[in-house]
Amino acid sequence: MVKGIKIGITGLPGAGKTFALRRVIEMLEGESMVIGGMLTEPIMEKDTRKGFKVLNWITKEERVLAHEDFESHISVGKYGVDIDALETIGVKAIDDAAGEAEVIIIDEVGKMEVESLKFVDAVKAALDTDKPLILTLHKKSRNPLLQDIRRRDDVRILEVTPINRNLLPYKIIKLLKGELI
Repeated sequence: MVKGIKIGITGLPGAGKTFALRRVIEMLEGESMVIGGMLTEPIMEKDTRKGFKVLNWITKEERVLAHEDFESHISVGKYGVDIDALETIGVKAIDDAAGEAEVIIIDEVGKMEVESLKFVDAVKAALDTDKPLILTLHKKSRNPLLQDIRRRDDVRILEVTPINRNLLPYKIIKLLKGELI
């Protein structure tokens, strides 16, 4: 693994950011690497997205992060957001990964997540580690954290599309191993 490499996966909603990240995780774990951090996964009912849950990859602990039925002072689109779920599960997952994992994953740095200052601080701390880091990034957000990540010289941004999402994980593995420049 290239020490300190940072890879950002961006793309439109539904393009396959989490799909590509999950495939990379499978490949790395297949090589007995310890992966840690947080994932967000859609909550589906009858082929309709109703919300999202946040998952600590190491402990597999999860909670509902956002749901269209949530009443919350923070909402993104049609979803009410539970910041406590993000901070209890997601932020802890990132902090734990910085200490325990060989590769840190953060899915996703998006509109919901940046509502939490603790999340923003955890992402910044993870970016400053010397561990490999893979994060998924909301494509269009102009949030200061996302803009800072995109401007960093040490972050390689890759865009996933429905066309390249099956090949992109292999490219990411090669980048992590220093086989691509």
